[in-house]
Amino acid sequence: MKNIVSQEWLINNMSNENLIILDVRAELDDSDYGFREYKKGHIKGAQFVSLEEIMTGDLGVHGGRHPLPDMKEFIKNMKKLGINDDSTIVIYDNGDLAMAGRLWWLLKYSGKDKVYILAGGIKNWLDNNLDVTTEIPYFKESDSLSLNIDHSMEVDMNYVKSAIDSNNIAIIDSRAYERYSGEIEPIDRISGHIPSALNFPWMNLVTDGKIMDIEDIVNYFEPLKNYEEIIVHCGSGITGTVNLLFMEEVGLKPKFYVGGYSDWVSYEDNIVIQEK
Repeated sequence: MKNIVSQEWLINNMSNENLIILDVRAELDDSDYGFREYKKGHIKGAQFVSLEEIMTGDLGVHGGRHPLPDMKEFIKNMKKLGINDDSTIVIYDNGDLAMAGRLWWLLKYSGKDKVYILAGGIKNWLDNNLDVTTEIPYFKESDSLSLNIDHSMEVDMNYVKSAIDSNNIAIIDSRAYERYSGEIEPIDRISGHIPSALNFPWMNLVTDGKIMDIEDIVNYFEPLKNYEEIIVHCGSGITGTVNLLFMEEVGLKPKFYVGGYSDWVSYEDNIVIQEK
């Protein structure tokens, strides 16, 4: 896979002087979880990246629960990790790829090419009795990391709104079916989904750190191959990145509605569909 590396690859490339390893473990209901677990043990050389402090911008009335960070500030934070234009970056989380996917997408969006996710995350790393450390590494701050935002990778609420009635654009809701249908809604103010959105739950692609076989991924996204454009969203711009990741693996070129459903329902006049 072009965006995912194996444990064997990482072990064999640990000595690469351009390699940067990033630990992005996080839990949405526990802001201290990621760094707490990082301090207990992490892959040698890995640096911690906070979801809330680095990968999320300031909350507002609109923009969703995890809006994009200020990208100039984001690049400054990446420079502090020693990342430069020649760096090869490997990101890991607990194995479901959602948190790693968020940072992968941000780095791709900012113009980085050599960005990869570790298959299985640290869970499978530990399951295979591979070494971890509590030593926090030091990297000299970089002075050569460019910011080249690819605006073609994202769309906003108004763009999604204009796409609702299009037969050539697929709007993909990455949340679990129970939330998509409106049966439950544990977070946002109203349950349901964006009109005409199709449900492709992100969690179908990864089970306990094991990624769906590439042939099965091709079949999973087969219904989307004839659309001229694909827009992916989730609740707030995190788990939807798993769909983005694997769509790219099979040759699709999706765009991301980062604010997602939480942004959509922040507008009082936006229509929501409930199927319960």
